[in-house]
Amino acid sequence: MERGGPGPVSAVPVAEFRPNEGSLTSTLRTLLFFTALMITLPVGLYFSSKAYVFEGSLGMSDRDSYFYAAIVAVVTVHVVLALFVYVAWTEGSRQWREGKQD
Repeated sequence: MERGGPGPVSAVPVAEFRPNEGSLTSTLRTLLFFTALMITLPVGLYFSSKAYVFEGSLGMSDRDSYFYAAIVAVVTVHVVLALFVYVAWTEGSRQWREGKQD
């Protein structure tokens, strides 16, 4: 039993429904970069500022250096988050403008 008309729906090329591969790769790369920053930067700055800045240079007690090093780590987390939001916002508006020109 043959039917007239267009072929099966699966005959439509899949590439038409895929998002822009370059955009997806760029977004994933940005996300992985900021994930690595979010893990390494606050932890690294916590221990280095505790040991070298607060205990080493300023001569603070162990208890005080924990407190101030934690503040440094929290501020670092907020800076990384703000940078991520800024980069995501500008990347999204750039992609929107490029898509709008098509």
